[in-house]
Amino acid sequence: MSAEVFTEQILVWLGPVPLTRTMVSSAATSLILVLVLAPVGRAVARAPSGRLAAAGRLMHGFLTDLVTQAVGRPSPGLERFAGSLFLFIAGAALLGQLPGVVPPTANLAATSSLAALVFLAVPIAGVRARGPLGYVKHYFQPNPLLFPLHLVSELSRTLALALRLFGNMMSGHLIVALIVALVGLIVPVPLMALDLLIGLLQAYIFTILASVYIGAAIRVGEED
Repeated sequence: MSAEVFTEQILVWLGPVPLTRTMVSSAATSLILVLVLAPVGRAVARAPSGRLAAAGRLMHGFLTDLVTQAVGRPSPGLERFAGSLFLFIAGAALLGQLPGVVPPTANLAATSSLAALVFLAVPIAGVRARGPLGYVKHYFQPNPLLFPLHLVSELSRTLALALRLFGNMMSGHLIVALIVALVGLIVPVPLMALDLLIGLLQAYIFTILASVYIGAAIRVGEED
């Protein structure tokens, strides 16, 4: 009987650490992003007039605008966090188009981990911006009786983040995989393009929602 983690079969044990397919695809996505984006970063620093540097500046401008629109002002720390989320989810969508490859975002444990990062980043950003007391007191405003509702709201939106991303990525990949199995590789190409478009759209939605949640924590108390 084979062991499983989160309904996934364990491929191999690395000492006490189990290695599953989602872990492998997550590591592959991160490694590919590093290999692809490292030359872009070097081009921006050393050859700013080249095409690669232009692509890097275009990508940075897109992420900066996304975060600025969500927060209301530039936030370099949040840009790095939100950019990492967007690139990982978009990279997973691209990787999932390869035959036989299941994107890590089609696994509920992986999407829950991404949502948990956002859940933890919210109070960290709030405390850094407003201090512990300045941030915590908003849970008791406008009435201390609303404290449980504030907690439920934060937990429910974290759950919604994880389930929305998992549902969209898993269903799209499953539909394309079924059609490829039934009719071959050529016919489902338009559906693969649609699946990739949905994956990129989900990366944008997840990133902008994370930026809105963290930006709201940063702005706590500004309107008082």
